[in-house]
Amino acid sequence: MSDKLGLPGLKGTPLITAITSVCSAAFLLFGYDQGVMSGVVISDYWLHQMGNPSTVMVGTIVALYDVGAVFGAIGAAMTAETLGRKRALIFGTVLLIIGSVLMGSCYERIQMMFGRVFTGLGIGYITSVAPVYQSEVCLPTQRGWHLCCQLTTLLFGLMLAYWMNYAFYFRPGQLQWRFPLLFQIVPAIYIIVVTVFLPETPRWLMLHETSPERGTQVLSKLRNGPVDHPSVQKEKEEILMAVQMELQEEGSWKDLFRDGGVSAHKRFWLAVGIQFMQQTSGINIVSYYAPTIFQQSLGMSQERALFVGGFLQIWYILASFLTWYMIDSVGRRRLFISMAIGMCVVLVAEAICVAIGGFHAGIAAVFFVFAFEGCFTWGWMATSWVYPAEILPLKIRAKGMGLAAAADFLGNFIVVEITPPALKNIGYKTYIIFAVLNIVTATVCFFFYPETSGLSLEHIDMLFVEDAAESASEKKGLNRFKWKVVPRAWAAVRKAREERKAAKDGEKGRIGRTETAETIETKGTTGLAHVEKN
Repeated sequence: MSDKLGLPGLKGTPLITAITSVCSAAFLLFGYDQGVMSGVVISDYWLHQMGNPSTVMVGTIVALYDVGAVFGAIGAAMTAETLGRKRALIFGTVLLIIGSVLMGSCYERIQMMFGRVFTGLGIGYITSVAPVYQSEVCLPTQRGWHLCCQLTTLLFGLMLAYWMNYAFYFRPGQLQWRFPLLFQIVPAIYIIVVTVFLPETPRWLMLHETSPERGTQVLSKLRNGPVDHPSVQKEKEEILMAVQMELQEEGSWKDLFRDGGVSAHKRFWLAVGIQFMQQTSGINIVSYYAPTIFQQSLGMSQERALFVGGFLQIWYILASFLTWYMIDSVGRRRLFISMAIGMCVVLVAEAICVAIGGFHAGIAAVFFVFAFEGCFTWGWMATSWVYPAEILPLKIRAKGMGLAAAADFLGNFIVVEITPPALKNIGYKTYIIFAVLNIVTATVCFFFYPETSGLSLEHIDMLFVEDAAESASEKKGLNRFKWKVVPRAWAAVRKAREERKAAKDGEKGRIGRTETAETIETKGTTGLAHVEKN
């Protein structure tokens, strides 16, 4: 394995891009694995190879992936801090490759089940590590944008799996289901090969090594400047300050439930809560059961349901690109609240359309399914994965991120299990239940979730220091009912934006003054030469 400093010549934007590419590939695999089994389980060749299992057994085989992912995320929480972000990403990818080989080469049902578990373990592991790796190497102003790349590739993975299954539907024989399952080895190999040549994160190096020298060298490579550059030194000091503050207590699992001077326990529950609430939004009613909804609720034929479902995946990807802009310009908190309310409204409208029935109501219901996916991807798809990596303090970031991801997979498992019987037994009322959950989510986010966009990870730590004075603005209006960190964080975000704007305007002014001075000097030289000539 390459040195923890990575390739000497890889620095600046190319280095950040390389790290983003492997983290995005991890989420591409996440999306692909979620989608690929939807086509595999309806293959007659797969069903025959598995001994024509019952629908309950098919559901169990599919669900073992989520079970494995929960334990993979917990495993990442236990080991990723020791291994480091880089080695942990490689380890999780190896687990996924083992699972893919087991599934793609299986001849017995038990081997398929073990393959599903190993694949889930790998996905749970790498999706816990990748956001942390990404967040610890990016500038505060670019962190959300780069992490959005990961979630857009997740959606691309979903679409890729859908069309892969469709393409091999026309290829009779064992290859029809084996190739789609084995194909995920390709991006997995890419992750391993590229990650070998990438550096460890500066924050991990400064936390785990006696000297900050190597961490500073990596930081200078990431920022593409000399080690003694003022901005590099400033960021280094911020990291070291956060490290020293968090090392005052011995790091352990108990730290997840201790204050630690930076409200670490509360921040841990914020991370777990946001990922669990992503699942209670009801997104996997649509992601897993869109064709079922179109058939059962709207009376579409199987062919038309699959056709509309395919376009739904394309819309999902296209809508996600708007999040790249909004996640930093609008902010995490506003997106959480506004889009949770949006999903509530859409689900109520969906329930009304399904209850009414008929052709026109059916068309409206399809529109609201598309609107729901738009609201989700703009407010919750990327943001709920970005936020835990930002809000968790460094000392418990790996453990906390792993358990937060486990909460996401657990919520996913619960929703996927209860949705089919709910749709069958209570019909449109299922949408009302999730609409109410979205209102609860918006309320919780309003009162307890602080903004993090544009702030360095170390600055976020400072917001939670116990002795921070409560300002007058924190005692006004609804702020009186909020956790006091919420208005404090918003004030810090506004200040950071104003400082960046002032610095940008100052840079423009400096360039303008320089250009003016050069123009005057040029004119003066030209005039003097003209006088001398005469």
